[in-house]
Formats: sequence, C-alpha cells, structure tokens
Amino acid sequence: MNCSAFAAFFLLLVPGIAVRAAGPETVLTLAPGDENPRNSEGDFIELKDGRIQFIYTRFSGGKGSDHDKAELVSRVSGDHGKTWSKTDEMVLPNEGGWNVMSVSLLRLADGRIALFYLRKNSLEDCRPLVRFSSDETKSWSEPVVMIPDSEVGYFVLNNDRVIQLKSGRLIAPVALHNRPGWEQPDWQGEITAYLSDDSGHSWRQAKTSQKIIGANGKRITAQEPGVVELKDGRVMKWVRTNAGDQFRSISTDGGESWSGFEPMGLPSPVSPATIERFPDSGHLLAIWNDHSKLPAAGRKLRTPFSAAISRDDGKTWKPLGKPIDGNPKGWFCYTAMLFVEDDVLLGHCAGVQEPMKHLATTKITRVPLEWLESN
Repeated sequence: MNCSAFAAFFLLLVPGIAVRAAGPETVLTLAPGDENPRNSEGDFIELKDGRIQFIYTRFSGGKGSDHDKAELVSRVSGDHGKTWSKTDEMVLPNEGGWNVMSVSLLRLADGRIALFYLRKNSLEDCRPLVRFSSDETKSWSEPVVMIPDSEVGYFVLNNDRVIQLKSGRLIAPVALHNRPGWEQPDWQGEITAYLSDDSGHSWRQAKTSQKIIGANGKRITAQEPGVVELKDGRVMKWVRTNAGDQFRSISTDGGESWSGFEPMGLPSPVSPATIERFPDSGHLLAIWNDHSKLPAAGRKLRTPFSAAISRDDGKTWKPLGKPIDGNPKGWFCYTAMLFVEDDVLLGHCAGVQEPMKHLATTKITRVPLEWLESN
C-alpha cells in the first residue's frame, strides 16, 4: 500500500477525524411538495453568534410561477454551513398582491442587518423594499419603500445584489420592465440603480438609465443587473443578455453615472451571474452558466453550473477546468454567495429541464476554496 492510500485508510479508521470533501458538496436540498410547488432564490447572512441564516422564497400557491403566492422563510446552520435546520421558520408572510420574493441580505457598516426583497402587486407594480434588524433577525422594522409611488413600475432587483461601498453608499441595481400606461411590458429591460447615502432610510435613482443597443442598431436584452466595488473604488455593473455573453458597465462616481455596456468575457445564455470577492486573495469569483462548450442547440440552457476567477479585478476571466455541477439536464441560476472559513456557500436554484420545474428546487452547495483556486 502506498503512502497516500495508507493515509486515506488511516483516516477512515480513526474516529473524530473529519475527511474534507474533495470538491463541491450539496449540504441542503429544498425540494417542492404538494402545498409548496416551488422553493426559490434566497441569500445568506452570518450572525454575530456564528450561525448562518439562509432566507429564501417559499411558494404556497398555483404552480410556482413568478407571480404566484409566496412568503419568505429561513433555515439556519450552526456549523458554518455543513448542516442545516430541518424546518422552515417564517420571516415575512406574503404582503403583496402576488407575492414577496428575491432576497438580498446585507450587514451594514452600522452593524444592523438589512433585508431587501421585492413586493409584487401586479405587472405594473413590482418594487424593492428594505427592512432592518437590530437584534440579529429576531425582529424587523417596518418596510422602507425604495421606489416611490410617483415612479411606480415593474422593477426587478435580484437576490444577493445590494452592496455597500467603502464610502457607506448603498447601491441597489434594478431593471425596469413596465410602467402604468405602457402599451406592453419591455422585457428587454432598462438598467438603472437606486442609491442611499443615509444607511437605507431614503433612496434616489442614479443619473444613468440604460438600454443596450447593438452595433446593428437593434436592442440587446439587458436584465437582472449586479454590482461589485473594484479595488480602485470604481463600481462594475453586469447584466445578463441575449447576445451570448454577460455585459458590463463601469461607474467612476459611486454609481451615479455609468459607461456604456460591453461584453465581459463570460459566455452565457440569458441567465444571471453572481460575482463577489475572495476575502483573502481579493480575486473576483463569478458563478454562472458557461455555455461555450455546448453545441449551438444547447446554448439557451442554464447549465452547466460554472465558476471563473478574475485576478485583474474583472478585466479578464479564467474559467475553472471543470464545472461545479455539469448535469446536462440541470437548471442552475440565481446564486447567493457567502465565504465562510475555507469554503464558499452557494444558495442557488437547481431544477431540471421540465415544465414548471426549472426553478422548483433550491440547494445549498458547499465548495472548498482550495478546490476553486486550484482548478
């Protein structure tokens, strides 16, 4: 028996020695049930006592479409995301005409926790709100409506999207798709952001609002924006498109104004990406669907579940040599990310390519950082 084989055999025999997973590991599966047709996107927050809370959207009506009834519930881990509580705890009952969904959780500089979510009332009124907790999510404040009635419309703020800059400013990137009086929704999207300079108590729209026009003069779909602060203080915004790549835009004034969008080198179907920064190396990690190796007929699918690393602050990206999950019949998207100890936790939709099942199941996947950075 060689040394490595003996070491592996020894670890199996000795009680109390934990063997690290070699790669990604599913640690929680939130599958639908008879009265629960869909469990969808959420976000993580690390509490001061070391526990991790995952708040997500639990659908409780219809077939689980984006407009069916839903509320916000949570699961908790007391061992850094290795295991999770067995039952849901109610966070926010449905308060919308349709539902509440799409959670972003953020630890503010003043120590409070902010809970951002969409309140969907109709096809003309879908807007983000924020509540605050000063007691580690035991209770929440009354909601702050981020977009006033005078600007009502159908706005999309994805999960795990709101950030706080080093300056203290909050940025919530949104896509506008409809307003009262429009003849029909504009699902190709108009991208903007809402900003707060008083820790989320009041909000205003950024100066720039953008539609993407291609070189041929035709619209390019721009949806579900995200933002990340770069090392030099600039802010990068990205969107999913129908042009075969994620596109990016840059702000040099804290999110007030933005450059034109351009491809960013993450080949992609019309599916969102999530980008955050490794806490130690400072590199950027992107989780998305790298369709570059799929046949043309399969490039609209939200698979595989992929990762890429940028070591030059978003200028270029190096995809991992293998996917996090390569199931060709999978459907992976709406990823929340949390770095904890030597892992990154990914809370994501993990459905299958069947009608009404694309977004029905949410999973939490635990990925060793060593596995990511060594690929």
